[in-house]
Amino acid sequence: MNEISRGMDVTGRMPFKYLSVINGMLSRLAEEQGETMNAVASLLENRFRAGGVLHVFGSGHAGIVTEELFYRAGGWIPVNPIFADGMMLNTRPITKTTALERLHGYAEIVMEGVPLQNSDVLLVHSVSGRNALPIEIALWAKSKGIPVIALTSTVYSSAQGSRHRSGKRLYEIADYVLNNMAEVGDAAIELPKSRLRTGPTSTVIGIAILQAILAEVAERMENAGLRAPLFVSANIDGGEEANRLAMEPYKGRLSYLL
Repeated sequence: MNEISRGMDVTGRMPFKYLSVINGMLSRLAEEQGETMNAVASLLENRFRAGGVLHVFGSGHAGIVTEELFYRAGGWIPVNPIFADGMMLNTRPITKTTALERLHGYAEIVMEGVPLQNSDVLLVHSVSGRNALPIEIALWAKSKGIPVIALTSTVYSSAQGSRHRSGKRLYEIADYVLNNMAEVGDAAIELPKSRLRTGPTSTVIGIAILQAILAEVAERMENAGLRAPLFVSANIDGGEEANRLAMEPYKGRLSYLL
């Protein structure tokens, strides 16, 4: 058996180190964060049973998690994305997103009109957890009595100072903290010659954490004899009609249906 057939390249290096990094991180999730993930699952189950909605915010690449969770086959209907003008990846110039995320006071504009109710929950995703906008959105929700879940990197964030006037970072404000396990700078693989780093992990691990929690909530509700409000694929026969009927109770509660 030659080196290539064993999975090595011609230099003797095992390729696709990123996959090994991700697999290692995923294997640690339940052990390191099982207690917090269970607590978040219990919160969401209780809120969904009460007719509550999970509102999700992330800016820039953190917003990919927001897009992943709403209006998709197998996803939860009561998930409301918060898309802030100038904070999504279609913004031009893209550097505008960096400036706006650091802008104090923008959160009030972003959250104006978001249909929050007492039974709801807010999830804020920010890898560094240091910029003004995600911190102020979390503070805004807490001032309304809405529980806040942070998805962030505690290692990254604790190594950086806050850019918010409070001096606090997102993980110091949230009621529940889910650690996406990203390294400082969110790049897991160092290139030995240039010393540059590549292989960002926050999106993959963050989505895995949240989908694991939401799948757990669905199973708990099923075991309790309840039907979880889930989307089915619109590309299977009868899917669109099933989704239309299932979304009906949430009209007025989801921004993208208004």
